Amino acid sequence: MARQGAIESNNRKRKLVALYAERRAELKKIAKDESMPTDERFKARLKLAEMPRNSSKTRIRNRCELTGRPRGFYRKLKMCRNQLRELASQGRIPGMVKSSW
Repeated sequence: MARQGAIESNNRKRKLVALYAERRAELKKIAKDESMPTDERFKARLKLAEMPRNSSKTRIRNRCELTGRPRGFYRKLKMCRNQLRELASQGRIPGMVKSSW
């Protein structure tokens, strides 16, 4: 199981991303708009740089919802490969059977 602090840190990042998502999108739109004056675009970039770093979506780490494991993560199922295999072996995932021969 992952450290509890790492899991909590990731959850805090998710909350920050949700809080600042709309504002970041507006500033990015202004900064990328070539029809706007250069100084306004530059000001938008500066405001983006002043925002908390953890409010960026790329700072979030995909983690298993059961164990918090950061590697071997399946996005569709929101769990790591180890837990997926274990649950499939137990027959807890509908339609999934562990193959053995």
